Amino acid sequence: MSKILIRGAKVLGGEVRDVLIDGETVAATARQGEIDWSGTGLSAEGATVIEAEGQILLPGLVDLHTHLREPGREDSETVLTGTRAAASGGFTAVFAMANTHPVADTAGVVEQVYRLGKESGYCDVQPIGAVTVGLEGKKLAELGAMHDSAAGVTVFSDDGKCVDDAVIMRRALEYVKAFDGVVAQHAQEPRLTEGAQMNEGIVSAELGLGGWPAVAEESIIARDVLLAEHVGSRVHICHLSTAGSVEIVRWAKSRGIDVTAEVTPHHLLLTDEMVRSYNPVYKVNPPLRTEKDVLALREALADGTIDIVATDHAPHPHEDKDCEWAAAAMGMVGLETALSVVQQTMVETGLLDWAGVADRMSFAPARIGRATGHGRPVSAGEPANLTLLDPAYRGVVDPADFASRSRNTPYEGRELPGRVTHTFLRGRATVVDGKLA
Repeated sequence: MSKILIRGAKVLGGEVRDVLIDGETVAATARQGEIDWSGTGLSAEGATVIEAEGQILLPGLVDLHTHLREPGREDSETVLTGTRAAASGGFTAVFAMANTHPVADTAGVVEQVYRLGKESGYCDVQPIGAVTVGLEGKKLAELGAMHDSAAGVTVFSDDGKCVDDAVIMRRALEYVKAFDGVVAQHAQEPRLTEGAQMNEGIVSAELGLGGWPAVAEESIIARDVLLAEHVGSRVHICHLSTAGSVEIVRWAKSRGIDVTAEVTPHHLLLTDEMVRSYNPVYKVNPPLRTEKDVLALREALADGTIDIVATDHAPHPHEDKDCEWAAAAMGMVGLETALSVVQQTMVETGLLDWAGVADRMSFAPARIGRATGHGRPVSAGEPANLTLLDPAYRGVVDPADFASRSRNTPYEGRELPGRVTHTFLRGRATVVDGKLA
């Protein structure tokens, strides 16, 4: 593989450096102009040069919560189109949720997804295994077999459904402890959300839509952090969305409970006021919450109570969203806009610097998911999984430009900052000048 010299980038938003990629690894980093062009010492002779003045160089992003839909719903997304979308958004690794058809509850299915990821070549795909057979919440799936398979599953989730049976949840936590796995819980008490269409509050009352109370999320989180403490295992909270949930996780961490949590970009930006349009593009699980919740989530991400940003990229075909609100599917695509939303809500508000973004979108998710080779420092000898971002860019979101097969974005027509100009997967460019390689 040829050498690539990234010249004059701000590494993690800090010092301006030249970064030399040679093959699959970072060969050297140096203050701008220090890498030798003469052929003696550490040489960049013959390298392809990327002029990156004013751009931010980050470790490749890692998404702990992606729906790639394959097998079974290739009309929404495939592993190939989903990983192309991921690369476009600066991601070099994604964790693929288990709610496929068939469900990823056996070694055979997770190995199929893993192989499809290897074939796609745009980013690494780590399958997530189901906690229960068929996501039915009644019987544990083949957790050990999925972990021991070629896919090496470390994260298990029934996402889309909650593991609402406390005994099943306890058994899952006990089982995965044996191999340092983690259960990622979709916190939604099903009896409290029957018929729910949006956040329960003033807007739902005015619109006459069934309300989704915050306590439906918070009660499950409270139960599960206590179970994790009792068992001594790891639990991860998917798409945390309320101020109350933040306080529970903060309390649990203060007790030393091994809990981590994620927030989606859309829960950092959008509120339930958007639902007044009755546009089903804003229908999502968990629902968009209030402005108070949004501000609490931002503060919690900034102070580390919430560990990571995860997209919950949920592609749907046009017909599943272009219908009346009650019949519409829940979910939004998010891989290609995630970094821009985080820049707007966290960096430009002063809540996080770019080093903080690198932690929340690369280092920490890789650590939680045990993604070897990702979430590594931008330094010599490390895998060249890198993302280059132009933060000065401003552009209007046009879903027609997406690499994803689906177009159900809540940001259509909205101006967002930042653009991924280059993504490198082990030294190979998957995105060049903002376009897929």
